[in-house]
Amino acid sequence: MSRNNLDRTGAPPADAPIQQQAEQTKFDPLNFAAPTEIVDLPSKGMGYPANHPLHNKDTIEIRYMTAKDEDILTSQSLIKKGLVLKRFMENIIIDKRVDPESLFVGDRNAILIASRISGYGAEYETRVQCPACGESSRFAFDLLDQKVHESEAAEQFNVTVAGDGLFETIMPYSKFKIKFRLMTGKDETWLAKQQQSKKKHKLQESVMTDQMKKIIVSIEGHNDPSIINKYVDNMPTLDSTHIRTCYKLANPDVKVTNEYTCPSCGHEEGMEVPFGADFFWPER
Repeated sequence: MSRNNLDRTGAPPADAPIQQQAEQTKFDPLNFAAPTEIVDLPSKGMGYPANHPLHNKDTIEIRYMTAKDEDILTSQSLIKKGLVLKRFMENIIIDKRVDPESLFVGDRNAILIASRISGYGAEYETRVQCPACGESSRFAFDLLDQKVHESEAAEQFNVTVAGDGLFETIMPYSKFKIKFRLMTGKDETWLAKQQQSKKKHKLQESVMTDQMKKIIVSIEGHNDPSIINKYVDNMPTLDSTHIRTCYKLANPDVKVTNEYTCPSCGHEEGMEVPFGADFFWPER
């Protein structure tokens, strides 16, 4: 009898334990799941190794920002350690197999822009400096005005896909065959720390060569870091310019560029959105 009542009405039998009855009849009027959205990846999953969760995946699912995420973004401890964006992205990415530091820079940018829009809206007002007169003023960017650059092989620059996430090119001066890879969030963090360390110790900055030492995987089949470092330190300008152009073509990214008019001098120019300190900390 009681079993039939349970099947028909969903109610627990009268002789069921009190705790079981409470769990089955409990109702939470505020019980809901945070909404999610699908973000298009500029890389379309190309370039990630076969064992990466995003290998050949053109989208990623993220959760909308919550108050808990704001706690992460305002944590002084995480900010000082340089871990705030890593922890934030770990929290919003649905697939927990994805390490934010393993993402290509362009894919990270796409995720950060999408999450910023879901949290604070598409308008991002910040202070920018006029390239012509140097005057600083407030300017509102429309984050929905995005331009996506997909990774491309370019015959005129001898850039070809080498497989396993690598690209290949022939240097115009040395004629060396170079294989290079795309930078990840981990590489970007490492470069930033390198520059901070050199600035702190009053050493000459070397952003360009440090980056090339990171992305070049092999030279004429040699992958010994000492050989790569020696070549980069003595690289002819013709070769240096070429590898930077090749990387720009191969590197997938998403950019937000709005037309800016300086209120002081009237200069007009396409201004790219800066990922400044207030990107996730808008003035309220």
